Amino acid sequence: MAEVMRQTVAGMLKGIERYNPDNLTTLERYVEIQSRENAYDLEANLAVLKLYQLNPHRFNIDITCQILLKALTNLPHTDFVLCKCLLNEKIMEEESINQIMFLADILERCDFQHFWDRVPTISHLCDRIVGFQDSIRKFVCHVVGITFQTIEKYLLAQLLGSIDDTTLKHWVKKYGWKEESKTIIFIANQDENIKTKNITEKIDFDSVAGLMAACL
Repeated sequence: MAEVMRQTVAGMLKGIERYNPDNLTTLERYVEIQSRENAYDLEANLAVLKLYQLNPHRFNIDITCQILLKALTNLPHTDFVLCKCLLNEKIMEEESINQIMFLADILERCDFQHFWDRVPTISHLCDRIVGFQDSIRKFVCHVVGITFQTIEKYLLAQLLGSIDDTTLKHWVKKYGWKEESKTIIFIANQDENIKTKNITEKIDFDSVAGLMAACL
């Protein structure tokens, strides 16, 4: 269903049609399909927010929440920032929007344990997004992968949402990490990721001729 809608919506986003408010009903339905089927189309979602901006009487807070949460699932990309730029201050003061903004702030600070503590308080929003928690876990693994050389198993489990040992092994295997011992997970040799760069400065004679003459 999502793929069929993607092709339909692609035509709506061409040229002046992108700003046709009559397309909102279809675009909103597409957002809900993305949420149910774990699909994602940033361009279409930005078009929805832009149409809300141009037609404030058509604003739908439920659809907006879904768009923002879907954007979070695509971290570390900047999708959430792009969506946020299309919201005015009044909209961001709405309680549900404000709660999602706070989630985004926690994730930006990589305060993952705080994030997992916070999610249950807005489960009525997050649970509508199929695959939401696993998408965030992918982001957590991305951060762990570029930050740690080794990490304690209990800490990694907490960062991934206090998952059980079986689920932890799934994520360890998925990212090619290895159990060094019963308590330690080997992530990567971060020294291998440090790349040196040679900087060559080229200065022609004409650019320093005046300086040399002044020194004589």
